Amino acid sequence: MDDIQVVESKPLLVDRELPGLREAVQQLAIKEHDVETPYGRLHCTMRGVPKGERPVVLTFHDIGLNHKTCWDSLFQHEDMAEILHHFAVCHVDALGQHEGANTFSTGYEYPTMDELSETLPLVLKHFGLKSVIGLGMGAGAFMLTKFALDYPKMVEGLVLININPCAEGWMDWAAHKISGWTHALPDLVISHLFGKEEIHHNQDMVATYRHHVMKDMNQFNLQLFIKAYESRRDLDIERPVPGSNVRTLKCPCLLVVGDSSPAVDAVVECNTKLDPTKATLLKMADCGGMPQIDQPGKLTEAFKYFIQGMGYMPAASMTRLVRSRTASGSSVTSFEGSRSRSHTHEGNRSRSHTNEGPRSRSHTADHQRGHAPATDAAPATPAVDQGLLKAPEVSC
Repeated sequence: MDDIQVVESKPLLVDRELPGLREAVQQLAIKEHDVETPYGRLHCTMRGVPKGERPVVLTFHDIGLNHKTCWDSLFQHEDMAEILHHFAVCHVDALGQHEGANTFSTGYEYPTMDELSETLPLVLKHFGLKSVIGLGMGAGAFMLTKFALDYPKMVEGLVLININPCAEGWMDWAAHKISGWTHALPDLVISHLFGKEEIHHNQDMVATYRHHVMKDMNQFNLQLFIKAYESRRDLDIERPVPGSNVRTLKCPCLLVVGDSSPAVDAVVECNTKLDPTKATLLKMADCGGMPQIDQPGKLTEAFKYFIQGMGYMPAASMTRLVRSRTASGSSVTSFEGSRSRSHTHEGNRSRSHTNEGPRSRSHTADHQRGHAPATDAAPATPAVDQGLLKAPEVSC
């Protein structure tokens, strides 16, 4: 494992420049589009204008949500201004899940998750895009992963929140069937989005999303989307070994999960199936099932590191890292207390923004946002499995 020493330095973007940048970002054009697909019109919202050959950030939400309820807290966070300055964003709403969606007619056959992923190339074609950086949660993360597996040249990177690449097991299926007899649809969504501890201790947030599901979502359409996700097929991802030709993601990936999320076990399992030179697992401390709502500042910071690792935004508002290399070829650090830092990413697509050479890079930042409690105690050791067979893991 690499040893990383954090060194304070002058931010690459001066703080006084940020207010003007944020104001400019607020003026970005937002246009809604309906993209024709074999299954109906797919509602998409483009924020900003695509910039030449640069990829667009393409988002896909989870069940029980739409692009606004899933992503507004993240993209309205003040630190997202830099990313929005450099990248246009295309929000995709699953069929029938956007605000004001009409109810599907009786007998309408909702597409499978595989078929839904096949609508994404049509989105890129509609907007004239060559590639995207995917940002998905839950069902959206699954869909973007399937898209990247089938169309690797169209996806430059993936940020996957609460990803579960496996088909639903028969015990899960039976449990959902039984609970479906006794619980209302909003309860099923809430148990998917939030962990038991979060449901008990964060009742205001849970009540907000329960109200959204009940009042803002088309119940009939939502039920079809949930059924499609619960009927998903296993993505059959395998960790590559030298000489093998297995099905795996080719692009850099950042897997994100809150430490009290109901998806934490599935995300950790997914991490073991990915190429460790391309994948990083970010566990967010004191965080529930929706990191982009709980801790948008921390997630934005991690997103910046990830984008920098891909060779974009070299002048983002961060300080630099100095690192001493050892054996494993992975870099790991953590957010701790009120001074939080995190970045890992290694792979064949790496481009250096430091003086370390063409195949390495690292960035970090002072981070005084998010919900991690301040403490006078010495920083704890990052919760990292140091085995060489695991992709890098980060705790924040």
